[in-house]
Amino acid sequence: MVRTVLALFLMLSNVVFSQNREKLIPYPQNLQTKDGNFIIPDVLKLNNDLPKNETEYLKKRLNSIVKFQDSKKSEAQLVYVKLPKAPAGKEEFYSLDISPNQIQIQSYTPQGYFLALQTLIQLFEEHQSDRKIPALKIEDQPKFAWRGMHLDVCRHFFTVDEVKQYIDYLAMYKLNTFHWHLTDDQGWRIEIKKYPKLTQIGSKRKESMIGAYADNTFDGKPYGPYFYTQEQIKEVIQYAQDRHITIVPEIEMPGHALAALSAYPELACSKGPFEAATKWGVFDDVFCPKDETFKFLENVLSEVIQLFPSQYIHIGGDECPKTRWKECAHCQELIKKNNLKDEHGLQSYFIQRIEKYVNSKGRKIIGWDEILEGGLAPNAAVMSWTGVNGGIEAAKAKHFAVMTPGAYCYFDHYQGDPQSEPNAFGGFTPLDKVYSYNPIPAELTQEQAKYILGVQANLWTEYIDNFKQVQYMIFPRLMALSEVGWGTSDPKNYKEFENRVISQFKVLDKMGVNYAKSIYNVSGKVVPGNNGITYELSTSQNSNGIRYTVDGSEPTINSKTYQGSISIPKSMTVKSAYFDNGQLKSSVSSQQFTISKTTGKKISLENQPSENYSFGGAVTLVDGIIGNSRQLGKTWLGFNGKDVVATIDFGQKTNFSGVYFNTLENKGSWIHLAKSAKIFISDDNKNFKMIKEIGKEEIQNAKGKIQVNVGKQSAKYIKLIIENAGIIPAGNPGADSKAWLFVDEIGVN
Repeated sequence: MVRTVLALFLMLSNVVFSQNREKLIPYPQNLQTKDGNFIIPDVLKLNNDLPKNETEYLKKRLNSIVKFQDSKKSEAQLVYVKLPKAPAGKEEFYSLDISPNQIQIQSYTPQGYFLALQTLIQLFEEHQSDRKIPALKIEDQPKFAWRGMHLDVCRHFFTVDEVKQYIDYLAMYKLNTFHWHLTDDQGWRIEIKKYPKLTQIGSKRKESMIGAYADNTFDGKPYGPYFYTQEQIKEVIQYAQDRHITIVPEIEMPGHALAALSAYPELACSKGPFEAATKWGVFDDVFCPKDETFKFLENVLSEVIQLFPSQYIHIGGDECPKTRWKECAHCQELIKKNNLKDEHGLQSYFIQRIEKYVNSKGRKIIGWDEILEGGLAPNAAVMSWTGVNGGIEAAKAKHFAVMTPGAYCYFDHYQGDPQSEPNAFGGFTPLDKVYSYNPIPAELTQEQAKYILGVQANLWTEYIDNFKQVQYMIFPRLMALSEVGWGTSDPKNYKEFENRVISQFKVLDKMGVNYAKSIYNVSGKVVPGNNGITYELSTSQNSNGIRYTVDGSEPTINSKTYQGSISIPKSMTVKSAYFDNGQLKSSVSSQQFTISKTTGKKISLENQPSENYSFGGAVTLVDGIIGNSRQLGKTWLGFNGKDVVATIDFGQKTNFSGVYFNTLENKGSWIHLAKSAKIFISDDNKNFKMIKEIGKEEIQNAKGKIQVNVGKQSAKYIKLIIENAGIIPAGNPGADSKAWLFVDEIGVN
């Protein structure tokens, strides 16, 4: 009884805490409430010592809530105290002290003052209805120095005004770095005066891929020319500087170079001609490491460095196939001449040579984690995207790293049920997953962790062809990234964070931002048990508002009310939606189940899937859900260079005669069909007998959809070894890299 009362007290305390906590994002490091309220006046009196540019920003943001008037310091309601010179690491510190009669901001720098204004703006917006801001004292600064968002303008282009809006979103939530991806295979987007053909030719393509990659369909419409002039670049840089945001430009090399090669084919290993890519993916033609190429890249970087004042210049370095280098006599001679181990060593040579030039200009390079191949350049920083290992390796070698692993930080992934979301690249990265990320890998010591500069999310735009869709993909996930980067995220209190997110929606509504409402949708989770599987539904709102059907019909307010997990005893379709006051408030979620003798059974994997494609873990292979080839993130497991070795425990000796599973082929994304598969049975989980072998030709003919008759069998355990294709052969995107193997349900009948 005592424990029950205590649990109830704690639950009610959490509710009160959630209700009373200010709806700030990112939440401050230290916030203490005081007695009384500051009443928002019709006219806010400002003292004359406020930093000018930042205060003008404040006036524009709050012009619909309050008017402003310059005043004497003694009468001012908003005052500023500039602190002495900032100690190391305190450049972004601020304090915000709100009393019933006055608001005082203290900071060492204008940047700190600007961050304080973002907090103040959120307080004004949250309390504009009752016009009472609780008296409080905030002392605050970010945990990480690099809090970034990336935008790819190569696959699809966005105007100067749209890029400015993007920068505004970063400023609102205290991000401080904008990574501008300016060159790629599909388009060159920055004017380089010494090489005018880069924009005359390289900024356009004859058409664009549309729909799912596997469909291989195109729109037939010329795209471009689209690029930014150097004057426009300067305009955007100034706009960002006014908001204390650093722009890091990216010039891709040695791969992702087709747009540049279309303009200057002499920089390739082969003769060409080349054209800007119309497909997404990775291509074999890359920059050839010859003197002519390095001179070209140095001249390009010289103009870029003159434009951008950032400490770091991003040089790409990712996904560079070595096919052309292997075939190139010059490259092979260069490998011998410099005693390089192989083509990976040649990539390191390439990056180090570029780094020397960038360093000579007083700047540093940063690149995707493939720049680790063959050895890291002496002063380079690493942007770790393929996972966390690149960042770990860099930090252990005392190189700085920015953590941006695809599993948590790729905002081109789906954020809600893929069946009800706009077409996305793949993956499944909902708001709570972004919020759960810790940029400091557990493998690092306290000293090594100092080399983690921070965190960044990336927005690749293969399937994002307008700015409204940009907004949709970054919001509200940008808010989770903001709090992760600030260092105040707490995954244990995710629901409290979610409530603050929902509170911010009214601000986005007022701004006309097209944000995703996926958190309102009903999400489902398969739970295996002794008697098969059950299906648990949840929503950010009261679960009493969930209605569902199990006969495939659309849910209405009169459908079954969700009151706990739903038993799935047979193949069926569950449809669900959230209703409030009789009105449909979410999209309809639909999940089809195909039940077999393995559904819900215990399963173990010898090799674990990639973190990017591991949603649900091993249970995904026995959850009764057949994978959708267009939606890789939620219903498939992805294995990079690894075989699937799965053992399923039926629990008792079970009769069966058929086995099925699916693998995928999408070579543009390095996904290849399984090379082979073997099926084994056992009664003791030790001694296994092979009952079926499926060869490459059979898998190819079935297009990865495997259904095999294994004769009459009876066993307690079944094991499948589904062989990865291995190293991608020459002539394919990603040649010489590890192939991906995707597998969905393993069913037995």
